[in-house]
Amino acid sequence: MKTHRTARFLALPLATATLLFCLPARAQHALIAESLPDAPGFLMPQQPAPVPQGTAAITGRVEDVTGVTIPHATVTLTGPNEIPIVVFSDNDGFFSITGLGAGTYNVTIASSGLESLEFPNVRLLAGEQKEMPLIALPLNHNAVSVTVVATPDEIASEQVAAEEKQRVLGILPNFYTTYIWNAAPLKAHHKFSLAYHSFLDPVAFIGTGIVAGVEQAHNTFPGYGDGASGYAKRYGAAYADQVTGRVLGSAVFPSIFHQDPRYFYMGSGSTTSRAWYAISSGVICRGDNGHRQLNYSRILGSLVASSIANLYREKQDRTVGLTFRNTAIGIGFHAGTNLVREFLLRKTTTNIPTYAKGKPVEVASNVQ
Repeated sequence: MKTHRTARFLALPLATATLLFCLPARAQHALIAESLPDAPGFLMPQQPAPVPQGTAAITGRVEDVTGVTIPHATVTLTGPNEIPIVVFSDNDGFFSITGLGAGTYNVTIASSGLESLEFPNVRLLAGEQKEMPLIALPLNHNAVSVTVVATPDEIASEQVAAEEKQRVLGILPNFYTTYIWNAAPLKAHHKFSLAYHSFLDPVAFIGTGIVAGVEQAHNTFPGYGDGASGYAKRYGAAYADQVTGRVLGSAVFPSIFHQDPRYFYMGSGSTTSRAWYAISSGVICRGDNGHRQLNYSRILGSLVASSIANLYREKQDRTVGLTFRNTAIGIGFHAGTNLVREFLLRKTTTNIPTYAKGKPVEVASNVQ
């Protein structure tokens, strides 16, 4: 009797094991689950709330204040769910955060050796593809030490050498436009170098020939007469005007008054602000100290050059009124040229350094 009871006792678990082995896995799980008591709720792991997905995105580009691209910058986004999303900028400084829902987000950008920037309250609509303004991270002076390997004079020499290669469509000189907003201040020898390259350029001689031809056709300065002799005199006078105006207004007086003869391309901001900046640069320039100031150099340069022109004009063409008229025309022409520089020449000028993009975008504390 005891042997039969033992056999029945062993047969029950053996049959159960055989049944589980023969059943499909899904059936085994169901069978086991039904045979177990309910587990206490406090023993179950808490699952995080699902992050709502959407079709909106935030993109942007990270640079430092000199325009150098910053790869691998850390971009952290926090939003309504308070679950941070972290991405990194690529080798070109670009980043993209996709799959976002509508809401208000905070964006923080950080990179080693640079100060972090935070954009709070970035509002994102459903499906919106928001592009952040160009992000320029300033240098963190408390975090790094900088060893200067080049003097300001050497840096300026390199920048001027690059500017002397800038040409519109690869032909017309665009030497006096700098696309580096924080360009190094020029020494006197830099200012004279730019002037020499300007009036000794082959295009300058061709342009002078066109001016002389137009003057001859309209009988401007009749004292020079007609024919080849008249054209030669007009050509010589026009070229002399160009040389004296360039040397005095862009080299001699800028060296005396410590002013920069170049036009600093802005490139950012509203169309109105850029236009006003370009026009005002006809009489306002940047000093070697970095501050905007009245352009004494250009005003005096135009006035003195126009006065010198009376020395080689025919007597009947020498008038005080002509001197002041030419000065005013020169200043107005310069303002108009600056408008062209600001809005048209950037895309057509060759040999501009890739990092030279004008004034960095002002970082707003609240991006709408």
